[in-house]
Amino acid sequence: MTATNSTAAKISGLLESILQVPLPVRLRAWDGSTAGPNDGPMLVIRNKRALRRIMWQPNELGLARAYVSGDLDLEGDLYDALTRLASLIWRSPDIKDISLREVAVDTIRLGILGTQPKPPPEEMVVTGSRHSKRRDRQAISHHYDVGNDFYRIVLGQSMVYSCAYWSSDEPGYGLADAQRDKIDLICRKLDLKPGQRLLDVGCGWGSLAIHAAREYGVQVLGITLSTEQAEYAHKQVAEAGLSDQVEIRVQDYRDLDDGPFDAISSVGMAEHVGVAPYKEYASILYGQLKPGGRLLNHQIGRLHSPAKQPHQQRSFIDAYVFPDGELVPIGTTVSLLEEAGFEVRDVHALREHYGRTLRAWVANLEADWTNAVRLTSPGRARVWRLYMAASALAFEQARIGVNQVLAVKDHRDGTSNMPATRTPYLA
Repeated sequence: MTATNSTAAKISGLLESILQVPLPVRLRAWDGSTAGPNDGPMLVIRNKRALRRIMWQPNELGLARAYVSGDLDLEGDLYDALTRLASLIWRSPDIKDISLREVAVDTIRLGILGTQPKPPPEEMVVTGSRHSKRRDRQAISHHYDVGNDFYRIVLGQSMVYSCAYWSSDEPGYGLADAQRDKIDLICRKLDLKPGQRLLDVGCGWGSLAIHAAREYGVQVLGITLSTEQAEYAHKQVAEAGLSDQVEIRVQDYRDLDDGPFDAISSVGMAEHVGVAPYKEYASILYGQLKPGGRLLNHQIGRLHSPAKQPHQQRSFIDAYVFPDGELVPIGTTVSLLEEAGFEVRDVHALREHYGRTLRAWVANLEADWTNAVRLTSPGRARVWRLYMAASALAFEQARIGVNQVLAVKDHRDGTSNMPATRTPYLA
């Protein structure tokens, strides 16, 4: 049914009135009627509650709540759908521009008047002072304590949850190879040598710590706020026979008192620190490092993302993925590291690598969708699918980037112990 007075046509008109842009995808309503462009992906409105969610939050959060709950779905190419829907996702319409009379008439005709539906249970609300130790533990637990078996589906055998380094296009070269190459790149940039001490801040499931100990002979202290990550890492370290070289702790970086270290790695950790505490974070790492020691900071940064709209109370990422996470431009990161005393020696942009990594993770999730849902919940699996696919596009479209910043704590006389060229670690 494609008549102009069909349910789908009425919904399309209503959504365009609310969102103030033409609907860029085809739409199918709960009664099977369709409307909109004949080509491309399909937006499926499964019930009236989906529209209530969007009416109460006419922005990315309302659309996300409808999708996560299963009230709304996408059929066809997910990346194509998200690209087309970007005009809806990255804006909040001004109520002055909305014809309230027209919206009211359509709402009554469709029978969708009602109170605001409760958010899906996967939506997170953290409590306490922003970036306090207690609140940071809540945020980290929400994201990382989803279950190690679920993460294995998404991340694959490497269990590395950060941008891979795709150094080859040869057949058979895959995600595990690219993650191994990223970890080894970090170890080379830090110039690790047998007997040295490495601090791995935000150590994840221990993959970097294990590689550094096994391949470079260093002693490693890895810290994380995730109990599930720590349990998994402990087991992996023991199975690798490296318990005498690698220690994994559940510990806040603000409680560190184990220096000095020869090198520090911080991979995918600084995004959780926040803008206001970042200078303290950098100062703590500087204080834990020996003169001549190096820091490798691997961090996502904001490029040209639209500013948060005043009407939008929360974003999808803040509500479902990274509560309290903050992205800043690379220039801000470099300035704060230098204010703490570091000399920044190298900035390596890996933006395109992250788009490819995220697409690999989405493919892993979709290939084992039934088990992913069983291990978590349908809503949680949908959160991850949406978050990773949308993030892949954000990297590919240069809205966000990711950089490895190599910095050194110089000796008092200015000696850095750094090589004259990049050859030793980029060869």
